[in-house]
Amino acid sequence: MTEIIVSGKYQIVIPAEVRKSFNIKKGQKLQLIVEYDGIKLIPNMPFSEMRGFLRGMDTKIERDEEERF
Repeated sequence: MTEIIVSGKYQIVIPAEVRKSFNIKKGQKLQLIVEYDGIKLIPNMPFSEMRGFLRGMDTKIERDEEERF
């Protein structure tokens, strides 16, 4: 786990290894999601980059009877 520090202006720095692994660029927007046990930062993806990003996803899932049409 990587430790970060909140500055006096409530800013944080995303470590370089995390930025590289998620391909986060300078000026890119992130979504902040508040959960009961913490927060998540999700990089926004332009629609042009989203084409095929779910390729290979397993679509055979079990659904409850009330979720079926």
